Amino acid sequence: MTTTVMETSSRTRLAWAVVAVVLLGDLLDLLDSLVTTIAGPSIARDLGGGDVLIQWLSAGYTLAMAAGLLVGARLGDMFGRKRMFLIGISGFTLISLLAATAMSAELLIVLRVLQGLVGALMVPQALGLIKQSFPPDKVGTAFGLTGPVLALGGVAGPIVAGWLVDANYLGWGWRMIFAINVPIGIALIIAGAIILPPSTPDKSITLDVGGALLAAGGMGAVVFGLVHGREYGWPWWVFAVIIAGVLALVAFVFVQQARHRAGRSTLVTPSLFTKRSFLAGLAIGALFFGAILGSSLLFALFFQLGLGMTPLQAGLAAAPQAVGMIVGFVLSQILGLTRRTMHMGLTAVLVGFVAIIALTATLGGQVTVWQMLPPLGLVGIGMGLAMAPFFDIVLAGVDDDEVGSASGSLTAVQQLGNAVGVAALGTVFFTVLSTTTGDEAGYATALNTALGWAVAFLILAAVATIWLPRRARDHAGSPE
Repeated sequence: MTTTVMETSSRTRLAWAVVAVVLLGDLLDLLDSLVTTIAGPSIARDLGGGDVLIQWLSAGYTLAMAAGLLVGARLGDMFGRKRMFLIGISGFTLISLLAATAMSAELLIVLRVLQGLVGALMVPQALGLIKQSFPPDKVGTAFGLTGPVLALGGVAGPIVAGWLVDANYLGWGWRMIFAINVPIGIALIIAGAIILPPSTPDKSITLDVGGALLAAGGMGAVVFGLVHGREYGWPWWVFAVIIAGVLALVAFVFVQQARHRAGRSTLVTPSLFTKRSFLAGLAIGALFFGAILGSSLLFALFFQLGLGMTPLQAGLAAAPQAVGMIVGFVLSQILGLTRRTMHMGLTAVLVGFVAIIALTATLGGQVTVWQMLPPLGLVGIGMGLAMAPFFDIVLAGVDDDEVGSASGSLTAVQQLGNAVGVAALGTVFFTVLSTTTGDEAGYATALNTALGWAVAFLILAAVATIWLPRRARDHAGSPE
């Protein structure tokens, strides 16, 4: 009896160690998606590249992550999740070191894209490794840590980035936001090799390379057009590139359906595209997360370039938004993971954005960060309320055998939304700024105009929620 209890306790500790390793990997990914929003102006001053570099530092990473997530999940099934996690974190660590030593804007953008691609090998393995380590009745508890970890990353990311840039350790300045990944990555490689359980590769699965390239090309074309359109004066061919990208994504859906009818492996379960609730979830994910990450870039630019803050001050100014997100996560557990909670969250973000627009429109360049803290906190609370139930509510509208594919698709679209949000809102911001005097009032005008587009994104997302199920799916696989 004692031996059995000890074995159970040992397995439980090992399972929680697995959770710690994979969630730290996810946290590393989240931090790297956020740090360049704060460090971007410093990097641009050092390497050149201007606003295009600032946009691509975030958009390139999240775009590559979006393009690679479905492939990364499939490779985990084909070759083993532990193996792909270790390959992903090893590549992430090496590329972080190269990014820390990059001497040109073009090279850094390429490295950010590569960083997103190898991150896409690591991140999708977390779900399977956690499920593999826990009995079904304990999986929900393990997944419950995801929200707080994301909130922690949201709080820490901008502050850590600002601190590292301002501290200028070893004279490296912004380079430390990438260099710090190296010791953390090495620790995760060692811990992962020892702790993560091996999984049996599924030799029956094949990889849809054509579909992956079609999806990646479509995403890349849309983001390229949005980022570079202003730089080239919006010629006809830029719009042609964006339209071609959209058509490529539409073609991806038809390719998946054709492969399924032919009995071949697909990246996405084609039946999902016939479900209105899932399609609504994709739209909400792209619009909501695009508005959120895009606005994070806007605030970082406004605080540093418009109000003259240091990177650390800008990171601290964003802290109320991140702390509010933690409050929102807690409130969502009290209110329940329902569509109504999502509505409340979206409304709170909308009200917060409108309040910021009203403040900066009234006070212009004279607005202070202290006046912006309450609406930023409200935005954070809304983010937590909307994000907490989002994935499980959308998954409540799909069949049990579609959950894995639907979850991966939603995560990929979230990353795509991040990239498009940074590209679109950043372009609006810099376009308006180029028509002003470039003083504090000009930055306020640029912020307000771009935030107006973010408000439009959120209104469309709120409308699309009418097609979602009323309640979330539980972690056992059935609607609550």
